[in-house]
Amino acid sequence: MSSGAYRDAAIRDLIAAADQVAWVSGREPWREFLLGLTRGRWPRRHGWPVVPRLSMPWQDTVSAERPGWRMRAANLRYDDGDGPDRDEFAFAVDYQLCHRCEIGWVEQPYTLPAYQRRGLAAAGLAALRAENPGFTWHTLGCHIDGSSAFWDSVGIGVAGGYRRSSVCEHVTAGG
Repeated sequence: MSSGAYRDAAIRDLIAAADQVAWVSGREPWREFLLGLTRGRWPRRHGWPVVPRLSMPWQDTVSAERPGWRMRAANLRYDDGDGPDRDEFAFAVDYQLCHRCEIGWVEQPYTLPAYQRRGLAAAGLAALRAENPGFTWHTLGCHIDGSSAFWDSVGIGVAGGYRRSSVCEHVTAGG
């Protein structure tokens, strides 16, 4: 089997497993307590948060770029028959949920160029929607040129349609 065939099979398996996610909360109870006590003045975060790499192909962790947001990511692992197994990041999207308003926002989806237009982003977004039934879905609207076709495509039949919307009063934009 060729290297491309191994990769194609691994991508199909990854898409099929989008509902099997490893979670890390990323909560820091003592830090949250102190922030509440000091009304957000202390302790301030310096630098980027540490985002772990988990053993499952799909993972849900803290966002590396938006405080208070989550990141859904896919890591592609496959044996191409030519040495050690391949293990590489393939897709990620930041998201935020408001359970009071039943609204979800997704922002900055990214798929490595080698894996674009293969269904990873659609599978990741579909898994988030399945985990949060009844939610409407939006973006903050900070899109790169040419991304409207992507949002139109993944927004078909989705409540909210991934149209631009500011976050509600219960959450912060975080970046």
